[in-house]
Amino acid sequence: MENLDVTVLRSLQGWRTQGRRALLATVVRTWGSSPRPVGSVMALCENGAVVGSVSGGCIEDDLIYRYSRAHQPAPGTSATPGITHDIPQGPPERVKYGVSADEAHRFGLPCGGTLELVLEFNPDAASLAELVQSLSEGHLVERRTELATGRVELRAAATPAALAEDGQWLSNTFGPEYRMLLIGAGQLTEYLSTMALFCGFAVTVCDPREEYRSAWAVPNVTLLTEMPDDVVRAFHVDRRTCVIALTHDPKLDDLALLEALETEAFYVGAIGSRRNNEARHARMIEHFDQTPQSLARLRGPIGIYIGSKTPAEIAVSVMAEVLAVKNAVPLPRDMAVAHAKNTLSETMPPSAPTCFSPS
Repeated sequence: MENLDVTVLRSLQGWRTQGRRALLATVVRTWGSSPRPVGSVMALCENGAVVGSVSGGCIEDDLIYRYSRAHQPAPGTSATPGITHDIPQGPPERVKYGVSADEAHRFGLPCGGTLELVLEFNPDAASLAELVQSLSEGHLVERRTELATGRVELRAAATPAALAEDGQWLSNTFGPEYRMLLIGAGQLTEYLSTMALFCGFAVTVCDPREEYRSAWAVPNVTLLTEMPDDVVRAFHVDRRTCVIALTHDPKLDDLALLEALETEAFYVGAIGSRRNNEARHARMIEHFDQTPQSLARLRGPIGIYIGSKTPAEIAVSVMAEVLAVKNAVPLPRDMAVAHAKNTLSETMPPSAPTCFSPS
């Protein structure tokens, strides 16, 4: 499952290549609460087809009504004033939703929410094809639109950037999918990879053990058989990649994790209990000349504490932490698995069971 922005742009390119009219809507400004963040995009075809989202659905419905032939007035009836029912030619336009309390209610915006869109009409098919091709090849691309004319420039980008708009140019940086490399093809990996796919990650699983690979059943996941540390070295790990070890086997996990720590991966972690995590750090310090400082980025036990017991629940816990780190959301310390379990173990009576999930 590819990145949603890439899906939107690919669909838009397909429509324009077929000669259909279409528009690209981009959220450029929000005030108060808003359903979708700045930079979100949506494509609308003249036949009413929509890919992507700029709200919870009500604004999409209004755009479909205004610019889709699916809502063309019947012959002999009068059109609503100000409604075009077709996608026009011409430069980009700005539209605002939710300026008044009545509009906010009508369009399903939260109380006080307002958002501003830039609508680009009939973007150039060749430019879209070039952009989609670059994204498919794993490149990060800045797309700049001249607001007075609709002219588009594409530039290679070195780092992800927030949407920028100065009244003359609208600049939105698009990137390839986030990637998740999972070491070990066990049951937990099946749940976590499934969740990652639905969150837009491209997922690769590495396991040299035939007995685990033979039962693998998750589609749309790349399955590799080489040793994990070799896979990490060849994976071209970047800041849009996370590496997670799930085997509990130091022979498979440790070297791969050390390789990952030498990269720009935004998340590096390993499954295991607090005791296993402490033993892993001790091994790496004793045998691989690591220090507490060099291991500071290595997460473990991984996940946020939700009392998880089953593999599915543990996968939810881990996926939530990965997304929080990806989205630069700081998690309170008491949500960390290790801290939560330490607190619980200190407050439990000695006779109480101490059976916790391995995350």
